Amino acid sequence: MAAPEFELVIGDKNWSSWSLRPWLLMRQAGIPFQETSIRLRSPDTKSQILVHSPTGFVPALKWRGVVIGDSLAICETIADLFPGKKLWPKDALARALARSACSEMHSGFQAIRRDMPMAVLERHNGEGHTEEALASARRVIELWRALRGRFGRQATEDQGFLFGHFTVADAMFAPVVTRFETYGVNLGALGDDGMVRAYMDAILTLPSMRDWIAGAEAEEKEKAAATA
Repeated sequence: MAAPEFELVIGDKNWSSWSLRPWLLMRQAGIPFQETSIRLRSPDTKSQILVHSPTGFVPALKWRGVVIGDSLAICETIADLFPGKKLWPKDALARALARSACSEMHSGFQAIRRDMPMAVLERHNGEGHTEEALASARRVIELWRALRGRFGRQATEDQGFLFGHFTVADAMFAPVVTRFETYGVNLGALGDDGMVRAYMDAILTLPSMRDWIAGAEAEEKEKAAATA
């Protein structure tokens, strides 16, 4: 069997929100890749990553002798290479708003990143609920409701995602879904009428998302065994 065309270098599945995004997109789209995992928060983490990527950060996509860094750049590359996978909405307006949402996620919501770091296996109900983080969470909920209401629910084949079918936008926001679960965010208090909860359930029940969580559990068991 030929080796996969792509190698995706990622960090710990419990913590690495940026790694989750392209991993989930590629798995959901059925695009084969070799997975290389780097243990984060270790003395040699940076040196291990530099073996694969000059940026010193994960994720990194190795393809045809080059390295593509950054989650959004990787997702954009995959969407370009596989147009038949429909990883962006077909409609021009929907596609523009999907890109806008991805860019907002990519460069914004710093308070959520800071106060509610991704930890998919953990539960810290009520922690990290700073005023700034909850304001950011309210904006996320507002955005999800707007996209689901205008595009997702109107799609010919609505599968419960922001634009009906799974797109780059869903991959970009998947780590926030896990954060809301980990920190027990009160969705209703921030404007959800049930639409956001249903959207989160659609993400969390994806087979590929369940595989990511199972992988995180396996990694944590391996770490525990190594230090026992």
